[in-house]
Amino acid sequence: MMRNFFLILTGGSYGLLAAAGVFTVLAAVGLVPRFAGRTHTAKYVLIYEEMVIFGTLTGCMLSVFSRYCQFHAWWQQRLPQYERLLDIIGMSAQAVFGLFAGMFVGCLALAIAEMLDSIPILTRRISFRHGLGLAIIGMAAGKICGSLLYFVTELHRTA
Repeated sequence: MMRNFFLILTGGSYGLLAAAGVFTVLAAVGLVPRFAGRTHTAKYVLIYEEMVIFGTLTGCMLSVFSRYCQFHAWWQQRLPQYERLLDIIGMSAQAVFGLFAGMFVGCLALAIAEMLDSIPILTRRISFRHGLGLAIIGMAAGKICGSLLYFVTELHRTA
């Protein structure tokens, strides 16, 4: 009982931490207000932000509970005569999702690249001239250690 409670607590905490990181990056680069500014729809910025949160939560639920989200197999068992139609609908949905996901990732990459241009300005303003290379090497070493720990302990196989 305690072990299950601990697993639920740590899993939920890690999920919240990952979600906070995603939303922090989106807020830091100002992606949603930039979309609203480019499309001249600033009055809908709250709806945009809610849709980003809804999309993230939906993606999390679909990935965590993928066993219960196999809609095509469920429809195929109950409506075998419409199999071709379901395939066309599924391919169309994937194409639309791919288009919007590609646009989002492209805009996010450009926003992050723009934000990275401000790092030299920040380092000059806070007088952080010496040791910047060591800080970057430290971040890279931490990423490598985390990746090695992930694959050596085979955490990717436990899911």
